[in-house]
Amino acid sequence: MSEERIQKMRGRLTERFPDAVMDIEDESHAGHAGARSGRGHFKLTISAADLAGMSMIARHRAVYEALGDMMKTDIHALSISASGH
Repeated sequence: MSEERIQKMRGRLTERFPDAVMDIEDESHAGHAGARSGRGHFKLTISAADLAGMSMIARHRAVYEALGDMMKTDIHALSISASGH
């Protein structure tokens, strides 16, 4: 299930940021509220031209927007390191 989620995340992010270079790690652990609901913890490192010149908050908002409903259905926590290139 984790690999499916990562691939779904990668697909949505690539659709929004076609030239993105990214790494997504599953950092999920049992015992937290998100795990009980089936959602996971992920760490995203992403660099994309479309993120250049944006503030950190704007980059994070763009990532959340690209992931859309996954933030409510698949992702409990997301650590983001985003930059432009």
